[in-house]
Amino acid sequence: MQALRGTQDILPKDIWKWNYVEKKIREWCRLYRFGEIRTPMFEATELFLRGDTTDVVTKEMYTFNDRGGRSITLRPENTAAVVRSFLEHKAYADDNVHKVFYIGSMFRYDRPQAGRFREFHQFGVETLGSYSPAADAECIALAVDFFHSLGLKDLKLLINSIGHVECRKAYRERLIKFLEPKKDQLCDDCKERLYKNPLRVLDCKEDGCKAASEGAPQITDYLCEDCHNKFEAVKKYLTALGIPYEIDSRLVRGLDYYTNTAFEIQYAPLGAQSTICGGGRYDGLVEEIGGPATPGIGFAIGLERLILALEKQNLLPAEPKDENVFVAVMGEDAMAEGLRIEDGLRRNGVPAEIDLQNRSLKGQLKQANKQGAAYAVIIGEQELKQKLGVVRDMNNNSQENVALDDIVEYLHRFPNSNALQISEELGIHPYVILKYMEEGWLSKSHGTFSRIPD
Repeated sequence: MQALRGTQDILPKDIWKWNYVEKKIREWCRLYRFGEIRTPMFEATELFLRGDTTDVVTKEMYTFNDRGGRSITLRPENTAAVVRSFLEHKAYADDNVHKVFYIGSMFRYDRPQAGRFREFHQFGVETLGSYSPAADAECIALAVDFFHSLGLKDLKLLINSIGHVECRKAYRERLIKFLEPKKDQLCDDCKERLYKNPLRVLDCKEDGCKAASEGAPQITDYLCEDCHNKFEAVKKYLTALGIPYEIDSRLVRGLDYYTNTAFEIQYAPLGAQSTICGGGRYDGLVEEIGGPATPGIGFAIGLERLILALEKQNLLPAEPKDENVFVAVMGEDAMAEGLRIEDGLRRNGVPAEIDLQNRSLKGQLKQANKQGAAYAVIIGEQELKQKLGVVRDMNNNSQENVALDDIVEYLHRFPNSNALQISEELGIHPYVILKYMEEGWLSKSHGTFSRIPD
């Protein structure tokens, strides 16, 4: 058996990359005061339909009937689910701006390729309750700051305004007139889109559609005064924040609910698949789903593609060491004592593991090295008789005998990551580093001495 096409297992050897990225997500969302939300992986199908004509809705959704005959869909995106939650819990009643972020799986029946899966993971944010263009700028700034914190510097921010429903009407008619003579150049999907939602033709990646839409009228020339002013304000605020941008008149984004600001962030080294973030404003979506008029803006970032970018550019940090204690035992009596010591270490916050395969002592110590154990506790018949255990430093193979009842106390001050890092940098034993930290000689964050130890 194999994982289904378009899905993947994220194995223990790789999960640290995901934990690293998710830690950065939570750090920046905390700084921007976004709270985390978790929504169900499936929703009622009608939540995603709403007359949407995009490929996501018409071709890519995983939809099925449950045993009660209800149409259920695995979420293809999470904005609609967040809005549903916002309404269900009457969050709008307090008249405040609500800022949330999510990390989770989405599902689309798409063609798998590098960085793209049928089950994929997204980090996204949603701001509900503000019409201010400052919310647009803040949303974009969060994405940019997050990318910069990961070392992604060669970024290109593309922005556009697609106005609201009313000011798009005139543009829609003009765009249809422009494209009609070139209808034969369009792909089959865009021939259908031409009269339903011609703006989607601008977003098509087929060569014929790109050629047909070359020189098309720009929607920014058709914006009403209010939409124009809002777009100018977004540009002003981005400039104030020191965030460079380019205006892309073809940028309309892939879902029908977008209004006004639309944006993408590209990372040039990825080439053709360079878009790593997309978002925009959706001021009519809450009403579409059945709630009061409530503005919203957000973005989503595909984590698979992001991690691929970090790998390609060598921007991931060194894999963290899984420092731990390995308990090597020989015989049933030693196993009983080893389990007691292992339990004591864990209860004191020290990761510990005992041999469960009855390997030889040589085999157990080999395993301890393989898993990066900092120390090994060795217990055999002789050690039991003497009520001693051998505590071996796996980094330098030095060892000493410690009373069995004292081993947990001896190791409970297990060096933390700060101590281990500073130990490597300064060439001083981790336990000495811990002593310096406790006595106030050494800075935990910078590895600098505030005074010279004796």
